[in-house]
Formats: sequence, C-alpha cells, structure tokens
Amino acid sequence: MAGKVLTITSGKGGVGKSTSSANISLGLALRGKKVVTIDLDIGLRNLDMILGLENRIVYDVVNIVEKVCKLNQAMIKDKRTDNLYLIAAAQTRDKSAVTAEQIVELTEELKKDFDYIILDSPAGIEGGFKNAMMPADEVIIITTPEISAVRDADRVIGILESNNKTEMSLIINRINPELVKKGDMMSKDDVLQVLNIPLIGVVPEDKNIVSYTNTGEPSILHSQSESGLAYKNIIQRIMGENVPFMEINEKKTGILTSIINFFKE
Repeated sequence: MAGKVLTITSGKGGVGKSTSSANISLGLALRGKKVVTIDLDIGLRNLDMILGLENRIVYDVVNIVEKVCKLNQAMIKDKRTDNLYLIAAAQTRDKSAVTAEQIVELTEELKKDFDYIILDSPAGIEGGFKNAMMPADEVIIITTPEISAVRDADRVIGILESNNKTEMSLIINRINPELVKKGDMMSKDDVLQVLNIPLIGVVPEDKNIVSYTNTGEPSILHSQSESGLAYKNIIQRIMGENVPFMEINEKKTGILTSIINFFKE
C-alpha cells in the first residue's frame, strides 16, 4: 500500500478548515478507505472535538516524534468506523515542538498502512504551515467567499507554487446564495477569478454546523444536511469520480468587479 498525503489548509483562521478536515477524513473512511488524520495545529487542538474523540486521547503527535510513545499508542480509532484513526495535536506545546522533517518521516511510515494521511494544517503561513506543506502529495485550500479570506488563500497558493506544490484544489465554504444575489458576498465565479486552481467543492452555509461540532458529529453523517451532501460529493471527487456540483442558486451580480480588480493590481 502506498498512501497519499492530503494537506488541508487555509490562508486565515475561522473558515472551516478543521471542520472540512473532519468531514473529508470521515467521508473517505466511510467509503472504505483506511485513513489517519493528524492535527498539526499544535497548541490549538480542536480536531478531536469535531470528531467527538476528545475523551480518548492519551498521547499526541509531539509524543510520537519525541519517542515518548509508540505510533500505534497515539492513534485513536474512531467510534463510527474501523477505517479512521486520529493523531491529536499537543495542547501544551507550541508549533516549534515538531519539525517538517519529522512530519515527513511520520507520514512516510503511515503510508505503508493507510490509503490517506490527512494533515490538518494550522491556518495561515506562520509556525507549523511548513510542517503540513512539506509532506503533501496534494493540498486542498479552504476559503470562504470573503475578501480577506480569498486574499489570504491567494497568498498561500503563491507560497505553495514557489515550493513546487502543483497538486492543489479549492473548497469554497459557507457560501450563502441570498447574500450572493444581493451583492453582499462573492460568488463562486468571483472567487475562481481570483484563485486560479481547480474547484473540488462548494459547501453552502449550514445553520447546524455549530451543533454538529459541539456534539462531535460531522455534517457528513447527517443525511438532511446540505453541507453534508456537499462533503459527500467532495469525497467522490477526491476518489476520482465525476459528479456535478450542487446547485445552490447563486449567480454573479457584477457588483464585486472592483474587488476582483483589486486582487489583480
């Protein structure tokens, strides 16, 4: 088995990066893929809570690289499927506690036993971003349709390209068709004009996301959730299947043309 390292990142915090990591990891596992997801947001651990596994953690990724525990001791098996494991971030350390080389070594070891190694990157380009970028075979960038988020995502894309990371795709999260129609939110096409990388998913705004997060039940588990359906479609695309994008009744208004031109200056 030769696994694939999939890094999930964003230019800024608060755009749903860890929520996307949880849904993608769980979705791939439910499709029969063997998955391990690693929270690399050291000091700000939350992927365990989104997956509902916070009470099972004994060791973390720093413990692994420091040889405090064996690799299998730090892997927490998901309670819904035997195919998903979590390696948590350390809460009481900072991002300098691990190096990119150590994460490369760890992911190479995990590739022997897993189909996908999902790296939940810290937001932004500081600290642990390099740790998540260096081992990546493919990078998924998460943005919301907001000016600041798109601008920061554009900067991340530039850094990835300068480091010869060419396998990139985009998820536009929390899009609200009503706000798009009013001209108060960038549309999918607006975002794609700025971020010229392949689109792998558009996730609509979901009022239940907070309750899903608080209960440790990602939206992909909820059959009536529009965001959950969007993530199921994303999983199919990651696995190479050709599925249409969800119709969320948005249309480009043209009001944000000046914003788009701002990025091109």
